[in-house]
Amino acid sequence: MFSRKRGGPKHVRPTDAPPSAALAQSLAADDDDGPAPDHGPWDAKYAPDGVERLDLGSLQIPAIEGVEVRVQANPEGVVEQIVLVDGDSALQLGVFAAPRTEGIWDEVRAEISQAMSSDGVSPREVRGPYGVELTARVNTPDGPADVRFVGVDGPRWMVRALYQGVAAADPTREGALGEVLSGLVVIRDAEARPVREALPLRLPKEMTEQAAAQSQEQGANGHHP
Repeated sequence: MFSRKRGGPKHVRPTDAPPSAALAQSLAADDDDGPAPDHGPWDAKYAPDGVERLDLGSLQIPAIEGVEVRVQANPEGVVEQIVLVDGDSALQLGVFAAPRTEGIWDEVRAEISQAMSSDGVSPREVRGPYGVELTARVNTPDGPADVRFVGVDGPRWMVRALYQGVAAADPTREGALGEVLSGLVVIRDAEARPVREALPLRLPKEMTEQAAAQSQEQGANGHHP
């Protein structure tokens, strides 16, 4: 499904949105990285300095004023879900292993589309700043809701972003959540991983220590009458 020749993506035309900056750099040549991209999501080696970020291991999230970061982790501190909230919009993030010179978003998007169609939802493909996106209106316990999937292929990784709320219904209102997505930094380790395997995410040390302290305090209080 992914027939891409060394030197550039096979199916990109001048009228198409370009591949992600990080993947384009990886496709450019094996030995010459060329100029750094001018926007993210960033591969670690191109990430700008001087930016405050929340370090979750394989993913670093820029600190943007007004954006609330909600991280769900298991008892071992392994992050299972990341959701960013800004007003009436939310952005759920995932990062996965991929080949170095081939994107997997086309295939992943097709599977998401098929799954939604099987549930009676009519997804629609639209062109966005990162390429083809998938948008739909789905049924929830609270009524119909808009969703929008964005995929960004990088060298040996793919970021999957799911917008919900206002930012899903109207991409021009992404606001701060769009800034977060374009400022993400992916740190892909050297370990060989199956394609699509979720890259390891962990709570920052500060959050782990804080959670442990709260747990101990609650346990201590529980022993008092």
